[in-house]
Amino acid sequence: MDLGTRASSTASLLSRLSAGIEARNQLFIEEWAGIVEWASDHVIAGPEGVATLTEGYLDTGVPIAGAGAPLVSEFALMELIAVLGRTPDGGKAYVGRVIECAWRLPNVYAAVVAGRLAPWRAERIADLTRRLSADAAAFVDRQLWDASGVGWAQLERLVTEAVLRFDPEHAEAERRKAADHRHFDIGEVDEHGLVHLDGVLDAADGHDLNQAVARRAETLAKLGDDSSLDVRRSKAAAELARHDLALDLLIPDPDTGEVVDTVPGRKVVLNLHITNTTLTSDSPADDQAGWNPVGRWEEGRCPVTSAQIREWLRARHTTVIVRPVIDLADHVPVGAYEIPGRHKTRVILRDHTCRFPHCTRPARACDLDHARPHSEGGPTCPCNLVPLCRRHHRAKTHSTWRYDIPTPATYVWTSPHGHRFRVDHRGTHPIRTDTHRSSDPDPPDE
Repeated sequence: MDLGTRASSTASLLSRLSAGIEARNQLFIEEWAGIVEWASDHVIAGPEGVATLTEGYLDTGVPIAGAGAPLVSEFALMELIAVLGRTPDGGKAYVGRVIECAWRLPNVYAAVVAGRLAPWRAERIADLTRRLSADAAAFVDRQLWDASGVGWAQLERLVTEAVLRFDPEHAEAERRKAADHRHFDIGEVDEHGLVHLDGVLDAADGHDLNQAVARRAETLAKLGDDSSLDVRRSKAAAELARHDLALDLLIPDPDTGEVVDTVPGRKVVLNLHITNTTLTSDSPADDQAGWNPVGRWEEGRCPVTSAQIREWLRARHTTVIVRPVIDLADHVPVGAYEIPGRHKTRVILRDHTCRFPHCTRPARACDLDHARPHSEGGPTCPCNLVPLCRRHHRAKTHSTWRYDIPTPATYVWTSPHGHRFRVDHRGTHPIRTDTHRSSDPDPPDE
């Protein structure tokens, strides 16, 4: 089989798989619609109907979704689960996810019905939102009006932000409770003279420790240590116990003034996005939602409470750095191929992650690709720079994967066999033809 025939065969196979996924998802959509219709017919509406006698037995309304979703008849639910061919526990959870979407996540449910969001994705979203209050679940739903490209880490951060905004007292209590489980343990010495470390630290403390270890490991390499990076990091952690000589904060003797020690200092960098409103949603409902302020930590890529930010800033020897406002849409090209630090910062803050379809590697750990090659006149400018992790940078450079930039921070990728994907701040979205409009493929068996 020649290369042309093989490529045609592969393209045909991929198209058949895509069509099969669309057909399978359509069957799930029809099943979901039937479950919603069934639930509407078996809602126990109020306290007077929560417990009723049915043929001599107590039929109880059971909550199988989050606050605000209806109670459904327990006995009727047993019958539905049997018809669906699912186990009692698994079937109850499955029906609960459908009801969670239909009643508490209308945008997510509409995306499933329209074929934009695979049912299995919606089920996982429902699992995360069930514990949320009605307001918090509605907030998550408003952010997921086009959820097909949202990754799980991004979704979990969104749910965390919803809890922080709408139930801050509970969130703070849970944070303090979790903080009580911090520990740092050193195991027994094994037969090779090694020990195993185990610990749970505050996120900022963990970041500080990692930075110190990474710095010292790099210094060891410069001093001629040819061990692997993992081994050098291990050595660096041990050296921290004997004081990190690279630290520049000095402790004087209170009597003589002589420097007797050095201590680590925490450097806090706050990237503040200043707008003329405190809200990020256009929904009128959000104007009256009573949102609470939530910070975002770049290094941890997660929302944090204002209380935790205050704790971090109150830590001894903390240096607070306030950066000037950075215009992420600024275009200031330079003539050289090398990319200046200010350009890297703009691209990182603009795109956050590798811009290859579905990749979530942080932009700070990526290469910056010249969209139009520098050798062909492409400028070294944020408008022509795209963060790609090393693997996907190679794919773009050495295979027929290609992308276009129709608007700033939006990338349209084309695969070797012609499949297209739009990648933007909302995630990855397959661009389907009229005959292949299904959304995400089903997950692999777990």
